[in-house]
Amino acid sequence: MKSRPAVIVMAAGRGSRFYGRDHKLAQMLDDSTVLATTLRNAVASQLPVVMVTTVRFAELARRSLAAMDVIVLPEVGEPVQPPLGVGYSIAMGVSARPDADGWVLLPGDMPMVRPETLRAVAAQLADHPVVCAQYKGKRGHPVGFAAELYSELAVLSGDIGAQRLVARYPALGLDVVDPGVLFGIDTEADLERARKLIGASAQVLPR
Repeated sequence: MKSRPAVIVMAAGRGSRFYGRDHKLAQMLDDSTVLATTLRNAVASQLPVVMVTTVRFAELARRSLAAMDVIVLPEVGEPVQPPLGVGYSIAMGVSARPDADGWVLLPGDMPMVRPETLRAVAAQLADHPVVCAQYKGKRGHPVGFAAELYSELAVLSGDIGAQRLVARYPALGLDVVDPGVLFGIDTEADLERARKLIGASAQVLPR
């Protein structure tokens, strides 16, 4: 029997485009780091969550997830076989939840994606093999894959990722009222913008 679609939080990359003094996922936004905020939103979706990460962030993940749902990979650059990459991370995350009714891939550097967006993408996997969240017609993340694509997702490797599956199968562009689907933390400028957006949101909340 299939279970609900699972969210796979991808947090095993080097973050090489971020030129700050520390890993981009460890940067503070408001009251938590980039990765902790992304993970918190994933858990708030009330969908099953798996996080694929490295030793550095494993303890953070275990504070919110069961140990079996934290997949720890070697650090990027370590000599391992087969070669690791985003494709391998996807394969490991999907394989950790083989009975899920689909998988919603969420990069760890996208802390602005809302829980309701994750639920909306997951809900569409019953009728579509691939679902891409989009804002004002522009596609972003998360991207969802239906259970029928398990055999192809589970053998991904290297840095190719799942782009070829998005190109091969009919993909639904799901419009959401969530600009966060287009916003990842790649640079220090992105980080500052995210801090300002979060600060502005906090100011309009009722106290």
